Amino acid sequence: MKVGLIQQTNGSDRAANIDKLISSIKACARQGAELVVLQELHNGLYFCQTEDTSVFSQAETIPGPSTDTFGFLAKELSVVLVLSLFEKRAPGLYHNTAVVIEKNGRIVGKYRKMHIPDDPAYYEKFYFTPGDLGFEPVFTSIGKLGVLVCWDQWYPEAARLMAMRGAELLIYPTAIGWESSDTKEEKERQLDAWKTIQRGHAIANGLPVIAVNRVGHEPDPSGQTNGIRFWGNSFAAGPQGELLVELSNDKEDVKVIAIDKTRTESVRRWWPFFRDRRIDAYDGINERFLD
Repeated sequence: MKVGLIQQTNGSDRAANIDKLISSIKACARQGAELVVLQELHNGLYFCQTEDTSVFSQAETIPGPSTDTFGFLAKELSVVLVLSLFEKRAPGLYHNTAVVIEKNGRIVGKYRKMHIPDDPAYYEKFYFTPGDLGFEPVFTSIGKLGVLVCWDQWYPEAARLMAMRGAELLIYPTAIGWESSDTKEEKERQLDAWKTIQRGHAIANGLPVIAVNRVGHEPDPSGQTNGIRFWGNSFAAGPQGELLVELSNDKEDVKVIAIDKTRTESVRRWWPFFRDRRIDAYDGINERFLD
């Protein structure tokens, strides 16, 4: 299966951002991509650097304008798209939602971000209600997609449950970067940890992993910080954690790669982690902490 990864910078002009995405999706389709993955909240700026009630006006229903626009494109190009949208579910109820569009342009599934951070410059709890759709793969014409979102990528439980429910690959639309006050050494540790944990999910579950991150600097509207420099480095890893492709650290980038889904069967025969799981001894995993 050929997969397109689109890593881009975003500005305040949402129409321009979407036009750029459309152009990149078409470029992926010309290279034979069957699946194209976009970054987290790809239509606009990463607005969670501040808490501002006016931002809720950016949210949209699903189905809605974005699923209409990208659905038409998916049908035109015969590609499966993974979108990441600010969903307005009801008045006062909003989610950070990934949407999967089938080759016929129709919505075939969605995933609402389950793990919601609340850290300096990432005030997502102000905007997003935690997801309530569980960890369910989306069935598509190209396979079962285990779609998760950004902060979910740090949790092995989320990856494991997607794998246990039959996901054939794990997909993470992402928005993560550095605050400018971090030291060079700290920045390197953060980036290395981000890549390592996700490659670990690939290894532990014998599945390919695709992570598509934002890139470029976005200022803090409040001026209290120097903003976020999103670190890019979108990548795909195989079921042994092997890097298949890694995108630029500081530039927009579009790549199409081939993923061999049949390797999962071979790798799980060599490393039978699912066979050897001690499910009789894991009761404590459902506790917050064990004293």
